[in-house]
Amino acid sequence: MRITVLTVPGCPNAAPALERVTAALAGRAAEIELVEVHDQDQACALGMTGSPTILLDGIDPFAAAEAVPSVSCRLYRGADGTVAGAPSEAALRQAIDSTGLAQPAAVGDCCESDALDVVGRGGRGRRAPDARGLRAVHQAVLRQFAATGAASALDELEPIAAEAGRTAGDVLEELAREDFLTLDGQGHIRAAYPFSATETRHHVRIDGGAEVWSMCAIDALGIPAMLNRDAEITSTDPVTGEPITVTTRDGKATWEPAGAVVFVGQRPGGGPAATACCDALNFFRSHTTAHAWISEHPEVPGRIVEQSQAEEIAARTFGPVLASGPS
Repeated sequence: MRITVLTVPGCPNAAPALERVTAALAGRAAEIELVEVHDQDQACALGMTGSPTILLDGIDPFAAAEAVPSVSCRLYRGADGTVAGAPSEAALRQAIDSTGLAQPAAVGDCCESDALDVVGRGGRGRRAPDARGLRAVHQAVLRQFAATGAASALDELEPIAAEAGRTAGDVLEELAREDFLTLDGQGHIRAAYPFSATETRHHVRIDGGAEVWSMCAIDALGIPAMLNRDAEITSTDPVTGEPITVTTRDGKATWEPAGAVVFVGQRPGGGPAATACCDALNFFRSHTTAHAWISEHPEVPGRIVEQSQAEEIAARTFGPVLASGPS
């Protein structure tokens, strides 16, 4: 399905309309495009009867018999009689349901459809089990990244693995199989969520620590939550290339620009988060650029989340990872 949101430039109801369309889809695949209409001729050609007009495969499900093409503002009356500048999420969901658009297929455990577990391994979390040296080695790897910005060498991990009667290589291979980290062909650490040993789009400067790269937007937000330290996150919008920053001070995050959001998704086919999720978990400067990316990547199911929810996902996922004691 193609969903087209027609608006005049600067329409204050464009962003709410896009947000409600995304929510109403509830993960179902659709191409969403925002089209700005500049004059009456365009309005006639495209079928815009006021801004915003929402078309489902070219059809306006909210069309009124007396409506004519127009570049004016448009109002929508809800079932309760209230009037708003965009259809409600419920009205949009009903309109989309009436087209027969299929519900989304179930997704694998690295990026659950529940956004609160988007990188939480199907409820299993990112905290390694306290057995066979897994947690001790995993936490040592994460602390090394936080302190130096670099991955641990095998010989640095050998004494820790030896306490469990194992070699560091064996422990790392098990951690990789369970998707707590990834290894290269020589068995060296390539990434340990939330950290990357190589440059990515997401840079994090840790107060009192190192400058590091993170695997995705949620991972970047998870670093201050995991370390209980403030940090400055710098990323770029995949559509415009413009910067986005998130600065935490005393645990409170400030986003720039103020309208920035995060898209959380998963590429079909399953596999480790590094390949299935990480390039589909990005910061965007606005709902508009996020929807532009979604339109260009209809093969990636997911959803846009607001700042507070992105922070909550990150805290739930990475907050407990370095804690001591039993799971």
